[in-house]
Amino acid sequence: MTGVWLTPPHVDAPFALPRTVVLVGLMGAGKSVVGRRLAHRLHVPFVDADTEIEKAAGQSVADIFATLGEGAFREGERKVMARLLDGEPCVLAAGGGAFMADDTRRRIRARGISVWLRADLETLVRRTAGRSHRPLLNQGDPREKLRGLMDQRYPVYAEADITIQAGEESPDATTERVLDALREWIDGNGPLPPEPVETET
Repeated sequence: MTGVWLTPPHVDAPFALPRTVVLVGLMGAGKSVVGRRLAHRLHVPFVDADTEIEKAAGQSVADIFATLGEGAFREGERKVMARLLDGEPCVLAAGGGAFMADDTRRRIRARGISVWLRADLETLVRRTAGRSHRPLLNQGDPREKLRGLMDQRYPVYAEADITIQAGEESPDATTERVLDALREWIDGNGPLPPEPVETET
């Protein structure tokens, strides 16, 4: 697994991370910006799943969608998520559709701690405006596309272990709330090392 280390070695982490933290949410929710800060505080690498998919495929996410289609992208995403979750604990920013796959949700439940960064429509529209690297927003009205994705995905995102409302506050403030929620979750559930992954027969 490759990742970005941001924390000086002399700074103490607030607590030990027993499992990978998987940030889920729609594009624009703040998974990357909060994820980097969270990894910095916890002394673990930050990994962006889309970046890892691009490395494995040798082309950008947009090009994968254009040349191979969404189905091929989702299959690659599933394999990359499985590999990353089998590695050492990190902060992992998952693509917006990754958590929708039953297989991936089971693996996250067994080997990670899922945190949904829940953002409202206006926040998502503002943060994604003018960004052409998001294939699902490149056709039609981005606001309506985001609204449709919220309707489809938010009921599934709600299965995450932790939900954090992400809105107008600074990324640092959101990161602090994620840290507090993680500490409480770990205290309530014990160290919970990664478990074997149940697969469908």
